Amino acid sequence: MMYDYVALTDTGRMRNNNEDALAFDAEKGLAVLADGMGGYNAGEVASGMATSLITTELGRWLTQTGTQATGKEVRRAMENCVSDANSAIYSAACSNMDFAGMGTTLVVCVFQGARLVLGHIGDSRCYRWRHGTLAQLTRDHSLLQEQLDAGLITPAQAAVSPNRNLVTRALGVEDAVMLEVNEHRVEPGDIYLMCSDGLSDMLSDAAIASIFSDEFPLDTLAANLIESANMSGGRDNISVLLVNAAPGAKKRGFVSRLLGK
Repeated sequence: MMYDYVALTDTGRMRNNNEDALAFDAEKGLAVLADGMGGYNAGEVASGMATSLITTELGRWLTQTGTQATGKEVRRAMENCVSDANSAIYSAACSNMDFAGMGTTLVVCVFQGARLVLGHIGDSRCYRWRHGTLAQLTRDHSLLQEQLDAGLITPAQAAVSPNRNLVTRALGVEDAVMLEVNEHRVEPGDIYLMCSDGLSDMLSDAAIASIFSDEFPLDTLAANLIESANMSGGRDNISVLLVNAAPGAKKRGFVSRLLGK
């Protein structure tokens, strides 16, 4: 399997600064997106620390282990790196008054062959577009999701709820955090969308699916998603990280190599 990556972020129409951060390392199959929160510029500090620390530390581990690691080993490494990032952000928040209370949501993906190991914290999401169908792979860690799960509100009520941005889990807010990790099978032609809630709050799943159905190139698709979120209000920073899975070149047989085919 071969993977193509496109990352794009926008301040939106209502904010003066961008507290989202995103990074990827195509060689290592690693992608990270974070949506920061906190006063002053603390949100962008938290998200920037998260993406930088996880990309560096987990990237180093992936380099050392190559493609030999099992899904369980990748999961353990991901959990350890996220725990280290949580400690660093929490310590910075405790030692600097300007950073007090800062934190960030997180989505982190490791693609290895036909396997995706996906971790997340908070309400930033990962979707999968496969055979014309959009599926949300992550489940928000939010008060709104808990209310939905308990049957206290309907999806229609959730769409207009004032509690949309109240997360129940965030990186760096406490001295420990639980990363939710799941493993998924990747198929050729899949497109994975990692996004901050600046996208998912502005666009319904149906609207996102409609944009995907136009089958634009990956960079155009990213731009269209952000433009649509802005046209729908752009009330928050908007970030998207797209990953497209394509079949890799088949290994040539011994006779074919001898014949130069």
